[in-house]
Amino acid sequence: MKPIWLVDDDPSIRFVLEKALAREQLPTRSFSHPQEVLAALASLGAGSAEGTQSAASGPQVLVSDIRMPGSSGLELLEQVHALQPGLPVIIMTAYSDLDSAVSAFQRGAFEYLPKPFDVHKAVALIRRAMQESEREDVAQDSPAASAEMLGQAPAMQDVFRAIGRLSASQVTVLITGESGTGKELVARALHRHSPVAGGPFVAINTAAIPKDLLESELFGHERGAFTGAQTQRRGRFEQAEGGTLFLDEIGDMPLDLQTRLLRVLSDGHFYRVGGHSSVPSHVRVVAATHQNLEQRVHEGTFREDLFHRLNVIRLRLPALRDRCEDVPMLTRHFLQHSARQLGVEPKRMSDAALARLAQFGFPGNVRQLENICHWLTVMAPALVVSLQDLPPEVLAATDAAPPVSPACLPDNQTVAIEAAGRILPGSAPTQPGLPTVVGNAAGVADLWEGAAVPPAGSWEAALAEQVQTLLAAGQPQVWELLTHRFEAQLITSALRATQGRRMEAAQRLGLGRNTITRKIQELGLGDKDNDKKGL
Repeated sequence: MKPIWLVDDDPSIRFVLEKALAREQLPTRSFSHPQEVLAALASLGAGSAEGTQSAASGPQVLVSDIRMPGSSGLELLEQVHALQPGLPVIIMTAYSDLDSAVSAFQRGAFEYLPKPFDVHKAVALIRRAMQESEREDVAQDSPAASAEMLGQAPAMQDVFRAIGRLSASQVTVLITGESGTGKELVARALHRHSPVAGGPFVAINTAAIPKDLLESELFGHERGAFTGAQTQRRGRFEQAEGGTLFLDEIGDMPLDLQTRLLRVLSDGHFYRVGGHSSVPSHVRVVAATHQNLEQRVHEGTFREDLFHRLNVIRLRLPALRDRCEDVPMLTRHFLQHSARQLGVEPKRMSDAALARLAQFGFPGNVRQLENICHWLTVMAPALVVSLQDLPPEVLAATDAAPPVSPACLPDNQTVAIEAAGRILPGSAPTQPGLPTVVGNAAGVADLWEGAAVPPAGSWEAALAEQVQTLLAAGQPQVWELLTHRFEAQLITSALRATQGRRMEAAQRLGLGRNTITRKIQELGLGDKDNDKKGL
């Protein structure tokens, strides 16, 4: 069996992969520098010519880091493919940005593996590379100096991969997602990494232009076509000739213009308003909407045939609340960008401020986070942004929020449990609303002796009375029993308030979609009605 070649200047990465592959009984050969790989491949070729080297000693799969001293995995990828075009190459990188993903695919990579990775998934990917002989053959393009899109969340990595795989095609793409998720950024990336990248990129928001003017904006008009049309005017289709036309908010396009758009997409030509000669069109169309087009088709406000014409490839962009692990990275990026625009030193986020920001629901998604970072650059008084420096809407929205998922907190964030309105002595200082995990019992007696008494008639007082009753009765597992009842009451009340809509209930409670679904199953709250209304 041919060995798996591993290339990384980090010995710990090589060690982990070597051991993991050894457990799978897969042979490996490790290198710390790309030049060592090229020398080994050159020696294989020389040995084969002399009849002294077996072809079986060559690599079956090459796994390479993307950034190494003196060279890069992308350069190695090109040189390896010049020597062995059929060799599957997997590119690893800790820099999980769009350009890395696209560049890897465009230079012929089999797959793109962001660090840190799950070892089992990495082994499964290597096994798939061993089994498959076909790879994507996409056009080469050099990476830009800075990343146009950022994201380490799995959902964003899927978007990066899709853009990479589409980079050799001019197929029509429909981008869906909530407002502010970056649909135009994706459209520009699709254009920049496409065969028509040398042509123009023209964008038009169909919802922002009055119906009477939209037809002329799209298709242009002839002189005298209507009052005020004193000269001939080229429309957006002509302006985008040989490039990409981005139709934003396509779901708001009037029905009569939908018919004209369908004709252009079907026939490849159109007529200017008031014109009698057809104008050929060689334009790649990328459309976007935050609306549910299937629902609009069902309602009769969007043509079904146009929907199917646009929906050749669909890219769904995740909401920022569904990729909260990207909030710290995006925050740093936007703070640096705002600082460059204003010519000031970039602000830095304290752990408490970053944790509170990660709890925010971001109804405006990435665009709202960018605006918040710009606000902080201007308004925060100190170089380090503290919790009280955050905008009022962020603080107000999370004052009563439940504990945030650990994945959304910084690695060094201290989490603590608040009890009876006090923080246990000896624990790290925390901000109101953040739970606390306390690992020492030194302050327990102090807490018991000086704990505040809950106000009479409050829910805390009722809880305290219930705890005392259960403890006095010798009830086992009091914590588990009351926690079960507490969580069940929270979720059932939220579902009642939202008429059983789980997604809305999760948002209002500050939970993730998967969390509330798991809790409903664990607590035995699921029913047919809720399942129908569901997510």
